Amino acid sequence: MKRFKPHCLLPALVAALLFAPAVLSAQEAKPGALVNASAPAWTLKNLDGKDVKFADFKGKVVVIDFWATWCGPCRGEIPGYIELQKKYGKDGLVIVGVSLDQKGPAHVKKFVEKNGKNYTVVMADDAIVGAFGDFSSIPTTFLINRDGRIVHQKSGAWDHAEYEALVKKAL
Repeated sequence: MKRFKPHCLLPALVAALLFAPAVLSAQEAKPGALVNASAPAWTLKNLDGKDVKFADFKGKVVVIDFWATWCGPCRGEIPGYIELQKKYGKDGLVIVGVSLDQKGPAHVKKFVEKNGKNYTVVMADDAIVGAFGDFSSIPTTFLINRDGRIVHQKSGAWDHAEYEALVKKAL
């Protein structure tokens, strides 16, 4: 699987240190090549080894968040995703955390349990990263509407309230 080296995160880490404890403020990201495209189909293993398919979420608004346990900005966004899942799950929102950890599902499962994640977590493979544009930094997050189209892509951590506003529009 593609390795996400710490140098890929330097801009986000430097900004996080400079503006700590504040989260990076949202700027309207330049649309990626996948924005307005159909989201790629995928099947990945959850932390118990069971298949999870994108097709399982048909008709839902889906947030696909590529993250890792060792990524500070990724960890900083987790409470916001937990809150979004609690608040809007009944309205058809699904958060999917796609872990890029190399240490495997047992390591990620311990982290997930310790941090009280209430949303789906799956293990990434090379195909999923390539399908979503072969990005090189994390967190990278895609917002997918009920029709299965990518309506937003972001790299780096955003202010929770600003991201929540985007999610609400998609709902």
